[in-house]
Amino acid sequence: MIRTEGLKMEFHVGFFRKRVVALKGLTMEVKRGEVFGFLGPNGAGKTTTLKILMGLVYPTGGAAWLMGRPISDSSVKRNIGFLPEQPYFYDYLTAAEFMDLSGRLFGMRRKEREARAEELLDMVGLSGAKNLQLRKFSKGMQQRIGIAQALINDPELVVLDEPMSGLDPVGRKQVRDIILGLKDKGKTIFFSTHILPDVEVICDRVGILVRGELRAMGTVDELLSGTKVKSVEMTFAGVSGENLSSLERMASGTVTRGSETTATFGDQEAARAAKRLVFESGGEIISLIPHKSSLEDLFMEEVGKRK
Repeated sequence: MIRTEGLKMEFHVGFFRKRVVALKGLTMEVKRGEVFGFLGPNGAGKTTTLKILMGLVYPTGGAAWLMGRPISDSSVKRNIGFLPEQPYFYDYLTAAEFMDLSGRLFGMRRKEREARAEELLDMVGLSGAKNLQLRKFSKGMQQRIGIAQALINDPELVVLDEPMSGLDPVGRKQVRDIILGLKDKGKTIFFSTHILPDVEVICDRVGILVRGELRAMGTVDELLSGTKVKSVEMTFAGVSGENLSSLERMASGTVTRGSETTATFGDQEAARAAKRLVFESGGEIISLIPHKSSLEDLFMEEVGKRK
């Protein structure tokens, strides 16, 4: 659905026309029917990439294709839905009027526009606010009406730039559910974000962009397959006195609740030694949980790398 080869983008900013490289030869591919998370810190080049794909800016090098067609082919836009990072809405239009305008831009007939608008407003939880002016919408409501307008043409490809930015936990869950619902309908969703917990829940594959370079790409399991256990959490009971003090010294941290103690050990060797001591003390191990590196750990590692 999306393919780029050696995509480059340079800007010249300021009075002295300082050269800024936003993208450094970006090559990637997004498959049909998948949810692809485009990750990166602020300034990594995510929004620039999306603007290039949408035809809002032109690359200084490389090439890109949408659904097998060059991005310069405007006909492909009929099958795309797009939500920019900071959308502008006509404040004095109601939600229903705004959806009608969006449908008109795609040449939809009146009955089709009305039916589609009603369906989408209900899907994003705004059917009760369809006659409310957009200037009275909260940040979360604006984000949801933005997603609704991106779906007015029933697109095959949905491109969302930071769709969960500024939302509270309830709003983020609603957006996640919408994205998963679109995936169930066979849509392809490509979205940029820096909110990593949402990515692990809904994405089939992810790409990590840092300073204009794609540092990693694949499924979360693939990216984390080679990671080691970084800590072990053990909850035990029935240990007291000097043996309990020894376990506390071996652990990097402990929390005691009633008769149970939860201790965290920095590696598996320390956890094995602690487990032996618990058994030798006549205690009981309630749980033993190894913690591997997370997507957040990988992300921070890639962001922190220097040439």
